Amino acid sequence: MQEAGIESVKVSANTEAIIRAEKIEKYYAQPSANRIQVISATDLSIVPGEIVALLGPSGSGKSTMLRMLTGLSRPSAGQVYWHEQPIAGAEINVSIVFQSFALFPWLTVLENVEAPLQARGVEPGARRDRSMKMLDTVGLDGFEAAYPKELSGGMKQRVGFARALVVEPEVLFMDEPFSALDVLTAENLRSELLELWANKTMPTKAVFLVTHNIEEAVLLADRIIVLGRNPGHIRTDFKVQIAHPRDRKSESFTQLVDYIYKVLTKPDVAPAEAPEQQTGPKVRDQRQMRYQMLPHARPGGMAGLLELLLDKGGRDDIYRLADDLTFEIDDLLPIVDAAQLLGFLKIEEGDAAITESGTEFANSEILRQKELFRGAALQNVLLLRQIRRALEAKSDHTVPEEFFLDMLDEQFSEEECLRQMETAVTWGRYAELFDFDAGRRRFILPDAQEEEIAANEEVQ
Repeated sequence: MQEAGIESVKVSANTEAIIRAEKIEKYYAQPSANRIQVISATDLSIVPGEIVALLGPSGSGKSTMLRMLTGLSRPSAGQVYWHEQPIAGAEINVSIVFQSFALFPWLTVLENVEAPLQARGVEPGARRDRSMKMLDTVGLDGFEAAYPKELSGGMKQRVGFARALVVEPEVLFMDEPFSALDVLTAENLRSELLELWANKTMPTKAVFLVTHNIEEAVLLADRIIVLGRNPGHIRTDFKVQIAHPRDRKSESFTQLVDYIYKVLTKPDVAPAEAPEQQTGPKVRDQRQMRYQMLPHARPGGMAGLLELLLDKGGRDDIYRLADDLTFEIDDLLPIVDAAQLLGFLKIEEGDAAITESGTEFANSEILRQKELFRGAALQNVLLLRQIRRALEAKSDHTVPEEFFLDMLDEQFSEEECLRQMETAVTWGRYAELFDFDAGRRRFILPDAQEEEIAANEEVQ
């Protein structure tokens, strides 16, 4: 089923990709036979005439993907092609706009923009003319002699855009270019970027934007790719058919924002009514995974989030909530995911809405909160339920951590197994489901530990 403003990606065979990634992977070898997989085998193409936005939660490999596509980092497997030539041996023409401005503080604005042309051996007169023209294009005419310390954040990023565009790249890559700016400045720069693109003032054929802002992606992009994590993989890849300029309040815009919210906040569920994914290697279906991916959030963080939602009437937009808290969205999403997993809140139309059990949890005293958390954890989290039942079943009521790590190892990388176990221990201790002896790396039933201590005292 096709949703409003969405069309599955079907690249025409006659459309030659500028950059094409074929089964690229990124992993890091370990002393053991295992390896840390960052990006699973992935196919991806960048074609002329598109602004492509790459979204994904923290740890999904967005920046790693950008570095491989630009040739800054080699894939561990697979190949990246530049006009069908292996990128390692091709003369590529790309530029990157960074989040942190990355200007040379000892150079003037003009000298910063000239720097890449100087590195390419362009004659001084020609590089000055090209740089002056580009500064005029991005609205910095008159600031040629200023130094970065004299500029606002928005002006610094304009210099970054001018420096990236002055080499006339075929593909302009942008890594969270607006996230360090205030809301109004970021909005102005987005509008100006779209105007440059629509008027073909930008000397570039395609734009690749890495962002964590869903509305930014829907506002700018002709095509949106959403990554999942552990390891990074494409969950959905589709074209946006909403005409520019796009109205944030239109039904098609809000439907698309809500759809992406659901993909990001429900990593264990295949996207409902999603457009057909781009042809490529099959990714393991999250619905077939035995263990949920536990979000790395603490019970106290969940309690604080639920209390804030109650103060806001029990419901709020996730991104607005992050802005109010001055949180990065990647820091807030794990807390939202954890509360959702336990049934304390639900995601509705891009908003976090507190549930009845979440309301009771937020309004309760600490002991009652522990009881509610324990019940929710046993009902919704398979790993915690298995640990508790194994402890109850054993005669000495203790189980080694390695037993559960071996089971997790079938589904997660070695590093993620340890992180999953760390979160499970935090949640289980809080809910008083079990204790954990870090020295012996063993789970212990709380009553059994008390009996063991008492027995040792009697012996002494």
